[in-house]
Amino acid sequence: MDYSDEVERLYEVRGWYSAVHEIRHDGGEPGETLVKAAAAVIIRNPFAGRFAAELKDLTDPSPAIGHALGERAAALLADRPVESYGKGGIAGTAGEQEHVVACITTVFGNPLREQVGGGEAWISSVSKVAAAGTSIDIPLAHKDELYIRSHYDAVTFSVPDGPRPDELLICVAVASGPRVHQRVGGKSVADLKKSA
Repeated sequence: MDYSDEVERLYEVRGWYSAVHEIRHDGGEPGETLVKAAAAVIIRNPFAGRFAAELKDLTDPSPAIGHALGERAAALLADRPVESYGKGGIAGTAGEQEHVVACITTVFGNPLREQVGGGEAWISSVSKVAAAGTSIDIPLAHKDELYIRSHYDAVTFSVPDGPRPDELLICVAVASGPRVHQRVGGKSVADLKKSA
């Protein structure tokens, strides 16, 4: 199935957006490149400017967004496996934070997990209301164990002309590994593999 086409059938889509960060070092010697990527879609918010008690018109079709954004984000890592992930979004100023949350619940999260090669851990999340061009820091954590400290990170993302007041920007982020030069201890990927 073409999940992007499905999203466009279910929502009024203005555009698809992405960003890739390739980090070689952060003050120390260059090592293995960390690749972080974000993928996003901007959709019209059917609840902009009005309060609605029920938000299922956003939630019910959201699995398609989870699939489409997960597929797009994973592809941006260029054949590197996804080790960490996160999700989030911005409601334009005529919307509510809850409108973003309605789009990124469990029914969105499970397809995201499927597209990035599985994931046992809770997906870190952020949501807010803001003007067009506002950046969002999408939190990252290891996809199979939330408490692996080496993978706590974020991807900063923005769309210069979005979301407009009556729009929602829904986004996901993925990374190919831990922070470069991570060295503050805590539970590690090696510990996770031992307990598997």
